[in-house]
Amino acid sequence: MEKPKFTPSALTSSRGALHMAQILVCVVTFVVGYIWGHPSHTYWIYSMVVWGLCPVISLVITIVEMFLIHKLILVFCMDWDDFTTGMAMMSSLCMFSCTVICANFYICWKCIWGWMITILSAVCCVLYCVEMFKDKCDATRSATYVAALPGFIKILQAFVGCIILISLIGYVGKPALLWCIVAYAIPLPLTLLIIITNILTKLKKCLPFNIDCFSMIFLFISVLLYVSAAILWPIYSFRGNPRPKDCPGNSCVWSIQFVVAFMTYVNLGLYIIDLVFTCCGICGFKRSE
Repeated sequence: MEKPKFTPSALTSSRGALHMAQILVCVVTFVVGYIWGHPSHTYWIYSMVVWGLCPVISLVITIVEMFLIHKLILVFCMDWDDFTTGMAMMSSLCMFSCTVICANFYICWKCIWGWMITILSAVCCVLYCVEMFKDKCDATRSATYVAALPGFIKILQAFVGCIILISLIGYVGKPALLWCIVAYAIPLPLTLLIIITNILTKLKKCLPFNIDCFSMIFLFISVLLYVSAAILWPIYSFRGNPRPKDCPGNSCVWSIQFVVAFMTYVNLGLYIIDLVFTCCGICGFKRSE
């Protein structure tokens, strides 16, 4: 077993340079956002968390690879290549969503800070997309779960679920919409749990139950929950509530409720695809025995 040792090549390689660029630009973006001090809307809080968390993940990955700790991790618990590719995918999606949020909510012709934060976020997104495509095109890197189609579908489910939760609005005093929040909230942590369990291969083997069987049951329940939300959210959000004539996309409650409805159907489709592929055992999806 190879012992941890310092390897400067982890910093001087193209991969290391890309990680350094990600960390630098993300930190600058976070600092600019902090100085700007925009009101604490859920979209803004989400963006600040993403700009702060992604460089921390990149820094941890860089340190681990710099001291060859990932070789020990590979032996004991998980596929490091698969994990890092998955993190690049998730970071790319999160940075893309932050860029869209900033462009829609915080940019105007005279908003210098808004333009600056949007451009910086877009640069962050490009850097993480470059890493994702480099990893996916590298034939020497393994793709056991997260970097393969089953894991990528799970990442998309978690990502869309997060966007739904930070967009929830106009549900006070409406029991049907409160049920929708429950329907959105239940699948998200379980999806993340399944992702983590499949990454940590040693943990997966130690579980007292069949994770594939659990995933099948979870997917069926998630589809039912999202079907109920897909019916109830549009009815109780838009019935007797047509789009106002003056409804700018960046400050209209109706528009944000529409985002929730649209993302509900997107995630419902993802869970149905996941369930069908898992039941059929195709495209790398594992059917429970």
